[in-house]
Amino acid sequence: MKNFITKRKLLKILAYTNKLTAYQKVASRIGYMGAGFLIAAQWTIEPVLYILGFICVVVQTSSRKQWNLVALNINGLIAWLTHFLR
Repeated sequence: MKNFITKRKLLKILAYTNKLTAYQKVASRIGYMGAGFLIAAQWTIEPVLYILGFICVVVQTSSRKQWNLVALNINGLIAWLTHFLR
C-alpha cells in the first residue's frame, strides 16, 4: 500500500496543469476560429479567409507569448495582404 501512495504522489507532482487566464481562454478560442479560417482558405484560395485566419492566430499566439509563432504568422499575414491588395 505504501508503494501505491508514493507512486500516486509522484504522479501528482509530475502532472502539470496549465492555469489559463480568462483572456488566454478567449484568445485560444479566437485562435481555433482562425485555424478554421485557414483550413477553409486552403479549399477556396480566398485571400480574405487567410487574412482573417492569420489575424486570429496572432491573437492566440501573442496571448501565450509564443513570439516565434507571432513572427511567422505576421509574415503570412503580410504576404496575403500584399496578394490581396494587388
